[in-house]
Amino acid sequence: MKHLDRVKELLNYIEKEPNDPFNLYALALEYQNQDKEKASFYFNKLLIEHKDYLPTYYHAALFFANEEHLQKTDKIFTEGIALAKTQNNLHAKKELENAYLNFQFEND
Repeated sequence: MKHLDRVKELLNYIEKEPNDPFNLYALALEYQNQDKEKASFYFNKLLIEHKDYLPTYYHAALFFANEEHLQKTDKIFTEGIALAKTQNNLHAKKELENAYLNFQFEND
């Protein structure tokens, strides 16, 4: 399936289920290599409107790190790690902590 076809399908899903964070998440991931502005919009929307959707934090942090938004990246990682602890998701917590350490080493 082509990028534009996936985007159209995801936008249809969002129209049908506007409160499902997975659809926004999938759209942000789809845009991250094609349209940075739209990816940023959807990651920010998730971080504001769906703060409890844990999968967002890892990919949003990496996206904003690549875009050189270092303070924002730091905040996303720390909030994601705290959320993973709250949700008792040890796997996500470990992944976020490892990525955060790499981010810190690369940006010190």
